[in-house]
Amino acid sequence: MRSTLTDAVGKGALAGLAGTAAMTVSSTVEMRLRKRAASRAPATAAAKVLGIEHFTTDRAEERFSTLVHWGYGTGWGVFRGMLAAVGMPPALATATHGAVMWGSEQVMLPALDVAPPLTRWGAREVEIDAWHHLVHVAGTFTAYRLLTRRG
Repeated sequence: MRSTLTDAVGKGALAGLAGTAAMTVSSTVEMRLRKRAASRAPATAAAKVLGIEHFTTDRAEERFSTLVHWGYGTGWGVFRGMLAAVGMPPALATATHGAVMWGSEQVMLPALDVAPPLTRWGAREVEIDAWHHLVHVAGTFTAYRLLTRRG
């Protein structure tokens, strides 16, 4: 069991990195098309949780935001790997991964007073956020599947 869990967590981390890369491309294209700035909500939430009150420079804040983005996505890949390690079928593990990842965002950001509740976003913003998370889940699923394929 230990080697299975270790294997699943390692593959999940790599898959999460791939999912995060896909989400990064998706959100970068969307930001450029809509001419909007990158969201600071995840980094603001992480800073609140960690007790970081301010950054010394804008560059330091940007680096922290980048680390949070990649750490967030990689961590959710680990979660996806753990679902596989406990024997959850791939389709259910992928659906669970997506629902828990997006659902936790919808609970945590308003709870930390970083973003308004989903009900105040507007349909278009909900669609866009859901799309980016779906891209992450699909990228993670695809990478995990490739990593676990048997010769």
